[in-house]
Amino acid sequence: MRHALSVDIEEWFQVGAFERVIAPADWDRLESRVEYNTDAVLALFAESGVKATFFTLGWVAERHPALIRRIVAGGHELASHGWAHTRVFTMTADQFRADIVRAQKTLEDAGGVAITGYRAPSFSIDKRTPWAHPILAEEGYAYSSSVAPLRHDHYGWPEAPRYAFRPVADAGLVEVPVTVAEFGQRRMATGGGFFRLFPAALTNHAVRQVSADGQPAVFYFHPWEIDTGQPRVAAAPLKSRLRHYSRLGAMAGKLRGLIRAHRWDRMDRVVADLTVPA
Repeated sequence: MRHALSVDIEEWFQVGAFERVIAPADWDRLESRVEYNTDAVLALFAESGVKATFFTLGWVAERHPALIRRIVAGGHELASHGWAHTRVFTMTADQFRADIVRAQKTLEDAGGVAITGYRAPSFSIDKRTPWAHPILAEEGYAYSSSVAPLRHDHYGWPEAPRYAFRPVADAGLVEVPVTVAEFGQRRMATGGGFFRLFPAALTNHAVRQVSADGQPAVFYFHPWEIDTGQPRVAAAPLKSRLRHYSRLGAMAGKLRGLIRAHRWDRMDRVVADLTVPA
């Protein structure tokens, strides 16, 4: 079973944890660390011999086109993470379309490849956004990985299917939800901060669990999660700071262990092997 390895490319200051204390107008005045961090991820993947999908903000691609070219040159898939990490449920349908079109064009110009995959910032496609999947289909996307099928304080669509489904009738678009671990009636997220903060056994259990169902896992993390030297935002709420900064130093080692334990590949190749009923 090949599982999908994915990276969400954004700056350390563009995360949901800081959205109330760092304004987008200030982003260009802050220290940029996305190239440094993503290059470290590329080196880790090269060392481990794996390929992955890099869901990248258009905002980042516009400012760091050479980084985008290095991702593509490394044999990885370049995909869209939207323009500036705006949660989908905070936009109108027209704003969402403009956001993904702008990001797609910028990514394609920088990388010289077609963009066919999309991930919503903070998995923010849910029951509040019934227009999102149809717009993605209309704009030619082959797949989305934008749904977290669980209940969480920042996001989640607990009623959504756990595994890949076709969200738009008579369209080729496939939605591939991020993998969750299931314990009875309870679901727990396994990627990103959950992987960093909790024992790796939780994610390994989830991978084995979905494999037993004949399904690939979808794992994600962010380059800033391996960056112990990133600036500290004292103005952020304590809960946000604990989530963002805890166990950054452990992340790279945990990633190496997870990569060794399972077989990983790019999202587009994993999706191509799926059989998803129309």
